[in-house]
Amino acid sequence: MSETQTVVDGLLGKITSQGALVGIIGLGYVGLPLALAFIEKGFRVLGFDVDPSKVEALAAGESYIKHLDPARVLAAAKTGRFLATTDFGRLDEPDAILICVPTPLTPQRQPDMSYVEGSAEKIRERLRKGQLVVLESTTYPGTTDELVCGILEKSGLRSGKDFFLAFSPEREDPGNRDYGTTTIPKVVGGVDAHSLTLAKALYDQAIARTIPVSSARAAEAAKLTENIFRAVNIALVNELKVVYDRMGIDVWEVLDAASTKPFGFMRFNPGPGWGGHCIPLDPFYLSWKAREYGASTAFIELAGEVNVEMPHYVVNKLQLALNERGKPIKGMKVLVLGVAYKKDIDDPRESPAFEVFELLRQLGASLSYHDPHIPRTPSMRSWPHLQPMESLPLTPETLAAHDAVVIVTDHSVVDYGLVLEHASLIVDTRGVFRQVNPKVVKA
Repeated sequence: MSETQTVVDGLLGKITSQGALVGIIGLGYVGLPLALAFIEKGFRVLGFDVDPSKVEALAAGESYIKHLDPARVLAAAKTGRFLATTDFGRLDEPDAILICVPTPLTPQRQPDMSYVEGSAEKIRERLRKGQLVVLESTTYPGTTDELVCGILEKSGLRSGKDFFLAFSPEREDPGNRDYGTTTIPKVVGGVDAHSLTLAKALYDQAIARTIPVSSARAAEAAKLTENIFRAVNIALVNELKVVYDRMGIDVWEVLDAASTKPFGFMRFNPGPGWGGHCIPLDPFYLSWKAREYGASTAFIELAGEVNVEMPHYVVNKLQLALNERGKPIKGMKVLVLGVAYKKDIDDPRESPAFEVFELLRQLGASLSYHDPHIPRTPSMRSWPHLQPMESLPLTPETLAAHDAVVIVTDHSVVDYGLVLEHASLIVDTRGVFRQVNPKVVKA
């Protein structure tokens, strides 16, 4: 038996006996649910994060992600099998290291790989024989076997021989009550055959179903394809919204009717733009990488243009509605309802609400917001001029004190009857109000 096979068999034995220590870099919306999944299956987990407040909260058994059941976090802390740390010098301890860090865009809409590169460098400094490294962060095809592998092999160890490397894209859907970390099928692609075997075996312990593919690149492309599919269809229905509005046709009525077809149609709803950590970013990752191969992605880039334009469309509809009432937008008090990127979650990342805020700020409007899930807006890198704000209570007095209300995120707990009764003007981007009402402008 070769030395490599001996190493593989040893790690495989640890994984299948649940004796492996799982390390997770990044304890956010992806990493923390994944950590809980492994802990609840009997594994020990060592979590790494640069934010000391997260580490302290987890040590106390407290959850900082609203849609995660706090009881699960407390139970994980009580098992004694979960430890979070800011000490990346301990990266030699885990048998498997899962990288769950952000992959944002630069201001020029190019991939910002600094978090992935930084994580890989930290692993390289402590890399030892027999470790499995899996990247989960959404990225362009070739990141794992080119960028990450290149960094790790600077240690002098060799991928597929001394250590093992794979890609398995996160598929988290915050707020989804039907599917969670352990029930969403997991795509796994290895840089080599040994890496695929080990990565699949690891996820088989915690995830109901794993789908092996031929390479890390195929797995990377699968995740991009999933999100580009959504981005393109969101753009399509947003474009239809604009066209039908000019024709005097209610897009929501059209979608309700089209959805009755039991085949050949998949519903997507229009909105104020796109948001979240995937849909606004991932198409540009593929577009950037495609240029290396001399390929164009006109269809994908057009979808991006349509979606990026939606906040401008919403603000323009607000301006026109105020103008019809003899009011300039400058100096008007505008209340935004919902700053999370989708309903019933507390995640504001890349929310179109912040672009709406910025556009209104530039026009001189006075801004406020209400979001029952986000009591205070965080500082947003993409919108540096916006000052943090606190959510106002949604009361008759609050609504009456504003010249307009813009529904950006349609949280279920909001009393829209109250909004309709006391607001003087409502710009509805989510189809909350289906009946014609002189107060409501659909955008």
